[in-house]
Amino acid sequence: MSDANAGADAGEYARTAEEVENARQDVVAVDARDEPQGLVNRLDAHTGEGVRHRAFTCLLFDEADRLLLAQRAARKRLWDTYWDGTVASHPVEGQSQVEATRERLEDELGLTPDQYDGLAVTDRFEYKRHYYDEGVEWEVCAVLKATLSDVALDPDPNEVGGLLWADYADLWEHPRNYRQLRFCPWFEVALRRDFEGEADPEMHGETRE
Repeated sequence: MSDANAGADAGEYARTAEEVENARQDVVAVDARDEPQGLVNRLDAHTGEGVRHRAFTCLLFDEADRLLLAQRAARKRLWDTYWDGTVASHPVEGQSQVEATRERLEDELGLTPDQYDGLAVTDRFEYKRHYYDEGVEWEVCAVLKATLSDVALDPDPNEVGGLLWADYADLWEHPRNYRQLRFCPWFEVALRRDFEGEADPEMHGETRE
């Protein structure tokens, strides 16, 4: 019997495979200025009222300024099948945002560093959003951008449900064109801040989104 099904016969709650995976990992708890405050279990950080922690989202563009959007796989516990920037995750202790992003780009899309240029943090913000009664995101989220010179992709179906190239400005200027897509809240915040001129790679303890 797998960990995910343990206790089910006794009428107890059976964790999903992703919950089991998350419960074996830690994320970096942070204050409002993104200063580390120790480690917290990843599942605990996303349950109840949550624990504020460090995260990132990466936006990859082609040379025509189209953004590569990725749909979260259906197995995801939170925001499953929602559309996101290219990748999003959490750095582990001692790992920089750039290092964590490079790792996720390769794990999720098969992208290696020689396929993109200029990967850097362009914004950082705090936000908190609940996902129905199933969990919460409370993150200080860094936004990283890079430009793809080689668009050959090898997506992992366990992480990625679909891919879509979209004109970045059109996403902001004509949202009705994308009304059939449900976007992750951190991507919506990043998009708005970018086009409203609020993007800032430094944290100043501002009010969360």
